[in-house]
Amino acid sequence: MVLISGGTTRMGSERFYADEGPVHERVIEPFWIDRYEVTNAEYARFVDDTGYVTVAERPLDPQDFPGANPADLVPGAMVFTPTAGPVNLAEWRNWWRWQPGAYWRAPFGPGTAASDRPEHPAVHIAYEDAAAYAAWAGARLPTEAEHEYAARGGREGAEFAWGDEPYPGGVPQANSWIGRFPYDNQGDGGTAPVGSYPANGYGLFDMIGNVWEWTSDFYAPRHILHDRIGADAGGRTNLLAATETGAGAGPTRRVLKGGSHLCSPDYCLRFRPAARSPQTEDTGMSHIGFRCARDA
Repeated sequence: MVLISGGTTRMGSERFYADEGPVHERVIEPFWIDRYEVTNAEYARFVDDTGYVTVAERPLDPQDFPGANPADLVPGAMVFTPTAGPVNLAEWRNWWRWQPGAYWRAPFGPGTAASDRPEHPAVHIAYEDAAAYAAWAGARLPTEAEHEYAARGGREGAEFAWGDEPYPGGVPQANSWIGRFPYDNQGDGGTAPVGSYPANGYGLFDMIGNVWEWTSDFYAPRHILHDRIGADAGGRTNLLAATETGAGAGPTRRVLKGGSHLCSPDYCLRFRPAARSPQTEDTGMSHIGFRCARDA
């Protein structure tokens, strides 16, 4: 882990997506955060030690899927699948498929093996799966504010973690989609081994790109300012009212940070520190992973 000394920061952005605003000031207490995303090899040690079964491996409850064919209710996960050519970018089902048998050990379905990719980030990790690993490791998940502060690497005010250009000098600084989404990728074409791209100013790798990372914050469609946030026992400002987060209506959503290898300027310009994405707690996908944090 790397110790982040904390400080005052301006969080959010007004230039890209509505849920990134308003820009506001946050005080960040010192904290530790993993230098790298949690890898397949590390997650395997956790599972081997505890016998933990991830959400993607568990049988689906027919009561949660009224009218569905029981034969279709088998464990699995959502796997990204490139298209043959241009498609309607408003319809995400064009490039995501439900893959029975996909989970962190078989990231693309039966016959594939995470053991062949030990230094790649573990994927198909639901919120519960990430929190369980963190507890086993004597840690926790970072808050959204902590993640954004750490991702900036000490570079305040820049749109990207490395400056104001997505590809300075034409060189990618993070694992993102290079080309036309979702059919032409001139980049890595998927996840990359952790640490494959330059570290930021704090010596942290892949805080941007590679895989989206879970945070402990509930999602709201705009940042909730300090005077409307409750604090947990550790003083972390991540407990929002259910009416503000949607926690009382449908599946609870948490904030993902950092973007992933699927982020592309022509579709999802979210490989930036201020960017955020909602994700239901019970859903892992082939571009979602995590890293851990601890109080200083």
